[in-house]
Amino acid sequence: MIQRTTVALVGKPNVGKSTLFNRLTGKNTAITQDVPGVTRDRIYGVCQWMDKTFALIDTGGLMPTTDDPMLSFMQLQTRVAIEEADVIVCLFDGQSELSTTDYEVVELLRQAGKPTYFAANKIDDPKHEQNLANFYQLGIPDILPISAEHKRGLDDLLDVICQHVEATEPESEQETAAVRIAVVGRPNVGKSSFVNYLLGENRMLVTEIAGTTRDAIDSDLYLNGTHYVFIDTSGIRRKSKITDPIERYSVVRAFKSLDRCHIAFVLLDAEEGVTDQDARIAGYAYENGRAIILVVNKWDLIGKDSKTAGEYVHRIRDKLKYLEYAPIIFTSALTGQRVFKTLNLADNLYAQYNRRIATSELNMALQEMLAKHQPPVYKGHQVKLYYITQTAVRPPTFVAFCNYPEGIHFSYKRYLMNQLRESFAFEGTPLQLRIQQK
Repeated sequence: MIQRTTVALVGKPNVGKSTLFNRLTGKNTAITQDVPGVTRDRIYGVCQWMDKTFALIDTGGLMPTTDDPMLSFMQLQTRVAIEEADVIVCLFDGQSELSTTDYEVVELLRQAGKPTYFAANKIDDPKHEQNLANFYQLGIPDILPISAEHKRGLDDLLDVICQHVEATEPESEQETAAVRIAVVGRPNVGKSSFVNYLLGENRMLVTEIAGTTRDAIDSDLYLNGTHYVFIDTSGIRRKSKITDPIERYSVVRAFKSLDRCHIAFVLLDAEEGVTDQDARIAGYAYENGRAIILVVNKWDLIGKDSKTAGEYVHRIRDKLKYLEYAPIIFTSALTGQRVFKTLNLADNLYAQYNRRIATSELNMALQEMLAKHQPPVYKGHQVKLYYITQTAVRPPTFVAFCNYPEGIHFSYKRYLMNQLRESFAFEGTPLQLRIQQK
């Protein structure tokens, strides 16, 4: 499983970074589902171009020298994104005059020492290309004319970015044999204690193999004949070097771990409940088709009665509606309560995540689904589902063929997915279902 390349979009405020981000991630997002309530952080996304996929970070406006407290906060965030990125795209306003800030931005990126490409945005018409000559005063080797708004020049930009991106390849046999788990969550939710408890209890056989990311070590755990790989646990075990004001960017490390895992343990703080940042991390894992276990840590600190756990589950489900299928477990990394039971859950989830159903069984189940609940009429025509087949695992992915795909309402698609879960014991794994023209 290849570590996904990370690309950061940087530049002054109002140069069109977010528009470009939306264009690049909106073309062919890795996984798209029409599910209400999915939290999407507009800072981080995924872009696919040809046979290559990379992660994209949209940063705040970069102003290297400023006295404004809010802008200073944004600078810290942006600098962390630059540090985490493998490739940088610096955007300028192609219809504005150069300023001192432009020179400062170029110098800052030069010091970063990363592969950097410069693009002049808002070149909406060929006549605007005469403005490009001004940018060479910045001492940059080349500048790409683009228009994020009108999709001009984006192919050329993607081509140069993808020089640094490896083609997507199937997992090797060795990677397939191990259950790859990312333990992710906000700072101070107990990730380090959780992982250390798993790796250190009863003197388990643990080896450390250098990972593919900077500062990252994947930790191996062998238990009851199963090989687990905890991804990026060196970053988890060490206190983040990132200062508190930019704690929010800890999600970048989480995203990198999620790109390489099969199962995500999303740790929640029992005392604080589900925060927006928790939802951001869980939403990314969901959108990328990862199996998810919601691990409520620090459960030992909560006063309890017979209703406490049920009420807590209700609050989690209400906040993360799109994860209604994901298992929830209450743990304490401090006392070890239920920590190893998370591995039992992971085993069950991994089996579902890799499950493949025979086409004949799927179509028998489809006929039963249709007998119980027919699709609605669409523009005076009866919508008919002819056939269903499974096209992939991790996550299990199905394609159903239909005479009027546009006539399948979201609610009916949800009905089909729920029936698939019930019929084939997909209780905890994400599912993908596409409706296509026959």
